[in-house]
Amino acid sequence: MAKKGLDTTFLHYGIRKEDISLIEAICLDHKLEFDWIKEEILKEFHEKKIRNQEVDGKTVERIIEKALQKIK
Repeated sequence: MAKKGLDTTFLHYGIRKEDISLIEAICLDHKLEFDWIKEEILKEFHEKKIRNQEVDGKTVERIIEKALQKIK
């Protein structure tokens, strides 16, 4: 049975579950723990969406790389 109610990630960042799945998959491809880095990634992703910028797999990869640089 599907979980009912509002998705907290969507409420905080306006990011759909499909987009979160894409971000998680790319993190997995890069052998990164999504929960460890998600705040940085989701903030940047959200900013791009607000500006109506195209966000594809390559863009998400760049967002992840940028987030990693901030953490190092």
